[in-house]
Amino acid sequence: MKKTLIMTTALCGVAFTAAAEDLTVVSWGGAYTKSQVEAYHKPWMAETGKTIISEDYNGGLAEVKAQVEAGNVTWDVLDVEMSDAVRGCDEGLLEPIDHSILPAAPDGTAAAEDFIDGSLLECAVANIVWSTVFAYNTEKTTGVSGIADFYDLAKFPGKRGLRKNPKANLEMALMADGVPADEVYAMLETDEGVDRAFAKMDTIKNDVVWWEAGAQPPQLLADGEVVMTTAYNGRIFNAAAGEGQPFEVNWDGQILDFDLWVIPKGAKNMEAALDFVAFSTDTQRLADQASWISYGPARKSSGPLVGLYNDGKTPMAEHMPTAEANLGNALVNGFEFWADNQDELNERFNAWLAN
Repeated sequence: MKKTLIMTTALCGVAFTAAAEDLTVVSWGGAYTKSQVEAYHKPWMAETGKTIISEDYNGGLAEVKAQVEAGNVTWDVLDVEMSDAVRGCDEGLLEPIDHSILPAAPDGTAAAEDFIDGSLLECAVANIVWSTVFAYNTEKTTGVSGIADFYDLAKFPGKRGLRKNPKANLEMALMADGVPADEVYAMLETDEGVDRAFAKMDTIKNDVVWWEAGAQPPQLLADGEVVMTTAYNGRIFNAAAGEGQPFEVNWDGQILDFDLWVIPKGAKNMEAALDFVAFSTDTQRLADQASWISYGPARKSSGPLVGLYNDGKTPMAEHMPTAEANLGNALVNGFEFWADNQDELNERFNAWLAN
């Protein structure tokens, strides 16, 4: 696991051991963690004088569960997907978070009213709205119209990048097969619907390059290993706007999701963890993060404060997954569906991969 020690002062020739008051914050790495470091970590450390130790992971609750069950919780704050927040709370792996600690909006609107509907849970506080999309290199691929093209190997021959997880893949496969977005989860509730999704994925299975970390899809495109890949929208934006890569997002069939802060049950630094969660999800901090990556803030009051990318010239609003022009065929992640069905579908997905 990648670890980054972010310190408030330079320590020369002195061995440093994490002290009890240091905060370990775990997230997804790459451009996303950088946006959090710039918008949340550095200002919080400057204000409190405490140190944040930043660690990266690839998602899921396996390590949280292992730490909690062993009674040795080393993580303090964790960035998770919505379905994991729901499930982790239901399974007693996460601490409840009193929403009254969250600061009001600048105009006095209470946090509970200011956060986007559905983004505050018993054990979690959302920070961003993001999406799984598909993308391609415009210098090598043209004429892409929608999600059906991702599965059209005759028209667009070449490898495809997919996350090594059934989540989002099943939904996008059904939409590529002609299922309207608003019917996808009703279909996945049936054996026939799940069979149909896997049958659609069968059509490209031999041409898939599997990825696990969010930094991989832009690299796969840059290296020419794939013609198209699913990806987190902010990673493609960062590669295009921040690195000059000729990448383009196609928003058709995007899967909208929240990422949220949670605190593992038994975290050793509860007071600091709660302070960090409240600080990092205030109106200004969420707007600040959006200048580093194209993920939408979870607070309504942050929206008007979102301006330019940190290059000082690229307007961010049109690159947000929640921009009106990008919502034509969007699907909100079925959080409860995945909380209820993740284990069963993981098992089937892994068996499918092995055959």
